[in-house]
Amino acid sequence: MADEFRTTEVAERYAQALFDLADETGAIDAVRADLKSLRAAWHESADLRRLATSPVISDEDQQKGLVAIAEKAKFHKTTRNFLGLLAQNGRSGDLTGVIAGYEALYAKKTGLVAAEIVSARALTAAQTKSIQTALRTALGKDAEMTARVDPSILGGLKVKVGSKLFDASLKTKLDQMKFALKRA
Repeated sequence: MADEFRTTEVAERYAQALFDLADETGAIDAVRADLKSLRAAWHESADLRRLATSPVISDEDQQKGLVAIAEKAKFHKTTRNFLGLLAQNGRSGDLTGVIAGYEALYAKKTGLVAAEIVSARALTAAQTKSIQTALRTALGKDAEMTARVDPSILGGLKVKVGSKLFDASLKTKLDQMKFALKRA
C-alpha cells in the first residue's frame, strides 16, 4: 500500500499550493503532522480510502466526510480547509499524491532525509536503533524513519530512502532464485 503514496502532476500542484500556504501562515510542521496522521489513517481505514476514492460518493459528500475527519482529529485550520477544497474540486482521490508531494517539499526545505522501513514483523527497539545507526553511517546524517509491517515479504527488510529502494527481503531473494533456476 505504500506504493499508493506516489505523486502525480496534479497532486504536485496541490501539494505546492498547500506547502506555500502553510509556509506563509507558519504552519509547515503542523500541516505535516496532520498529513502524517492522515497517512496512518489511510493505511488503517478502508472506509477512509473508500470515501476519498469512490466515484459513487459525490464531491460534496467527500468534502463533508474529509472535513469531519479533520475536525474530529483536531487538524490545523489550513489542513481542514485544504481537505475541503481538495474534495470540492473533485480531487480527493489525489490525496495520497498530495501527501507524498508535501513530504518531498518539506524534505527539500528542511534537508530532511526520510526512510521507510518495511519488515515482515514489527521491529524491536534494538533493531530500530541498529537500522537508524546504519542509515546515519550510510547517509552521513540522521534519517526520519517510518516503519511498517508487510508479512508478504516473509522476512528481511525493504528500506526506501528517497527514490532508492534497498530490498533485502526473503521474498525477493526467493523470487531471484526461482528466476535463476528457470534460466538454468
